[in-house]
Amino acid sequence: MERQAKLIAKWQLVGFIHGVMNTDNMAISGETIDYGPCAFMDAYDPATVFSSIDIRGRYAYGNQPPIAGWNLARLAESLLPLLHEDQEEAIKLAENALSRFGTLYRSEWLQGMRAKLGLFNEEKEDESLIEELLHLMHKHSADYTNTFIALTFDQQEETGLMCSPEFSLWNEKWQARLDRQQESKTAAQQLMKNSNPAVIPRNHRVEEALAAAVERGDYSVMERLLEALSNPFAHSPEQAEYAKPPAPSDIPYRTYCGT
Repeated sequence: MERQAKLIAKWQLVGFIHGVMNTDNMAISGETIDYGPCAFMDAYDPATVFSSIDIRGRYAYGNQPPIAGWNLARLAESLLPLLHEDQEEAIKLAENALSRFGTLYRSEWLQGMRAKLGLFNEEKEDESLIEELLHLMHKHSADYTNTFIALTFDQQEETGLMCSPEFSLWNEKWQARLDRQQESKTAAQQLMKNSNPAVIPRNHRVEEALAAAVERGDYSVMERLLEALSNPFAHSPEQAEYAKPPAPSDIPYRTYCGT
C-alpha cells in the first residue's frame, strides 16, 4: 500500500495517465506495468482520459488515486484467509490498514507538489495554495508541464495565466510563501528544476516518431526523441522543441491497448 501511494503520487506529479488500471495491471512491487494505452496530459484537466476503451473515464487522471485504493481493497480481499482465521476479524484488520491509503497518498502528493513549487518546509495553507493553482490551470486550460516550467524559470508570461487577475493574486501569495522559508530563491529554483521535468513524451511527438519508423523506416526521429527524454530534468536547449504542446484540435487523442 505504501509503494502504491508513492507510485500513484509520482504519476500525478508528472501528469501520467496509465490508461488501464485493472487489478492485474498493478504490481505489489510498486512499479508501473502493463501500460499500453498510457499517455501524458497536456492541458491540465482531472477528467483527461486517453484509452479508447475507457469511455466512462474510470481511469481518468483524477480517478487514479481512488482506483489504486479500490485495487488495494481487492488485494486485501484475497488475503483475508491469511490475516486471521476469523473472517470478521480479518476484514477489520484489512479495513484498518486500507483506511490509511488516502492519507499516505495525499502526503506523498503534497510533498511532491511542494517541491514543484520550490517549498522546502510545510505550512498548513500549502494545500490550498496548490489547489488554487490547479484550479486556475484547469479554468484556463494551461499546459500542466509547461506551467510549472514557466514558474521554475520565473517566466509567468509563458503560463497562459497572465491575463487572469486571479493568477496575479495567487503569484503574490506564492512569492510571500517562498519568502517565509529559510532557503534562498536560488535553492528554491534548483529544487523546482529537480522536480519539474523539462520535457515529457508528448503524444504528438511519439506519434511523429512512430509514423517515421513505420511508414518510412526512419528511426532517427525516435532516436532524437529518446535522447531528449533520456534526462528529462536536464533543462537543456535541445529539449526546448520537444516541450511545445500540440496544436489545438477538435479531435481528442486516443490510445489503444496493445500499442
